[in-house]
Amino acid sequence: MSHVAAILGAGVIGAGWAARFALMGWQVRVFDPDPAAADRVRSALDNARRALPGLHDSPLPPEGAVILADRISRAVQGADWIQESVPERLELKRTLYQKVQENCACDVILASSSAGFTPSALQGPGARRCPVLVARPADPVYLLPLVELAAAPDAPPGTLDRARDLLAGIGMAPLLLRAGTEGQIADRLTGALWREALWLVQDGIATTAEIDRAIRLGPGLSWAQAGPFGARLLAGGEEGLAPALARLGAETRLADLPEASETLARTLAEQSDAATGGVPVAELLRARDTDLVALLRALRGTGAGAGAHLAAFDAARQPPPGAIDGPLLTQDRAVPLDWTDYNGHMNEARYLHAFGDATDRFMEVIGCDADYIAAGASFFTAETHIRHLAELHAGARFRVETTLLEAGGAKIHLFHRMLAGETLAATGEHLLLHVSLATRRSTPPGPGIARRLAGIAEAHAALPRPDGAGRAVGQKPG
Repeated sequence: MSHVAAILGAGVIGAGWAARFALMGWQVRVFDPDPAAADRVRSALDNARRALPGLHDSPLPPEGAVILADRISRAVQGADWIQESVPERLELKRTLYQKVQENCACDVILASSSAGFTPSALQGPGARRCPVLVARPADPVYLLPLVELAAAPDAPPGTLDRARDLLAGIGMAPLLLRAGTEGQIADRLTGALWREALWLVQDGIATTAEIDRAIRLGPGLSWAQAGPFGARLLAGGEEGLAPALARLGAETRLADLPEASETLARTLAEQSDAATGGVPVAELLRARDTDLVALLRALRGTGAGAGAHLAAFDAARQPPPGAIDGPLLTQDRAVPLDWTDYNGHMNEARYLHAFGDATDRFMEVIGCDADYIAAGASFFTAETHIRHLAELHAGARFRVETTLLEAGGAKIHLFHRMLAGETLAATGEHLLLHVSLATRRSTPPGPGIARRLAGIAEAHAALPRPDGAGRAVGQKPG
């Protein structure tokens, strides 16, 4: 029997909660009198279906039904979890809770997405049937795992543990707060950053675009990997937090910082040491670099944030493919840190990745670029055969040389050779078909591309046939 979640208020946060619960197999009942609520929930579900399943390497349960309830009572009766996300007006929330508690079970958890009210303030002085918590998520709720949990001092024993277990079951990462304060950890930190950003704009020191760029290209990436204290620790290198603690007094001129006392310094040092678990800083630095490479390269794939900078830098330095009377140079690069596996060498999927990048570069050479694709045609890969011949490790430089074995009609036949120095590390053989993106059927390429292909095919026909071309899987040389 599936769990039931009642969602009260379907703004951005409420709709995100509905999508998270539904995709994790819960039945969801949404109450929001706003006529636009249904569209917001539908949009959040569409976005979650597109993004959340691929985030995990394990299958999600069958999606739960989402029901729009016309009354609060129909939403909350029989619910296992009630999530309130109405506007931040205390009296509105308290009035809503009175109606909820007239219809809900005594042991159901009533959680608020509030960023500014404590559980004690939310529940008020009136009688109550069920515990009231604050469960403040990050946005988008259906993707980001953080949810900060706080309970009133008089909450029944085990309430927070029960809430943590339920939320962990839908893929969240609950953070239990020691005390209910106005504004949780994440909101207070982002609020401080937002306050400083507004002052920078107000004082004419920076534009909004410059501030966003400063965070996207620097601390935002480090914080995603290690958090602000972890990033400070690693910024000190082998000295750890010592340099940051030494600067604590000097930095008070920039912000309202706590007094640089020995007690605070000792607390910071002890807690940071505990957080690292005794792992040497040198090892943490290497792990940080691996993580940052993965983050930066992920952003490069979408062209967002620091990824746009990397893409532009690489595009300006792309080596020329060389003359067509020999194999074309389609890759010249190093093995990234995030391309290696538990054996310490480049994993098999990344060989295909590298050959795919080589094919993309060949497409650019013949004129099948972004403009050509936008006009409605492209090449699709129909067959691939890869031979793994030598190990490549992180940082190893390799190049890919590409020979056009055949070009005729809609078909092209490529053969890639991956070389580290003069060592042949792998070969990749690819059959591609030119396709109309409107009909999804094969069709001859445009005249310009056909001419370029014909010229390369004629030149490469005079080259020796590459060793391994056309070889079946498991077939030995000779």
